[in-house]
Amino acid sequence: IRRIGFVAAELVRHGGIAVCAAVSPYRATREDVRAMVGKDRFVEIFVDTPIEVCEDRDVKGMYAKARRGEITGFTGIDDPYEAPVNPEITLDTVAFTPEENAQRIVAYLVEHGYARGGK
Repeated sequence: IRRIGFVAAELVRHGGIAVCAAVSPYRATREDVRAMVGKDRFVEIFVDTPIEVCEDRDVKGMYAKARRGEITGFTGIDDPYEAPVNPEITLDTVAFTPEENAQRIVAYLVEHGYARGGK
């Protein structure tokens, strides 16, 4: 995660926008990346999905393998996930479609000056 954060920080430092999607289970690591990028330029998006739903959606069977002990260190099964305390955006993937959640992200970025609106 820190390597992703470093690359994102470099992009932002040079005027770009970085969108990174990664499993980042530890609060301290996310806060380190926030500090790298800059607190005023970092937007944490919490994709809030119950573990049961993650398992139901798991087409590769990774959760089942983790539950059987075939995979260790699997986030949410035998390795903890520390939910964000105060993310800028929280997405509910049960109540809203991917398209609706994407619209929420874009609206936030436009509203807060990270991106320009338009069609």
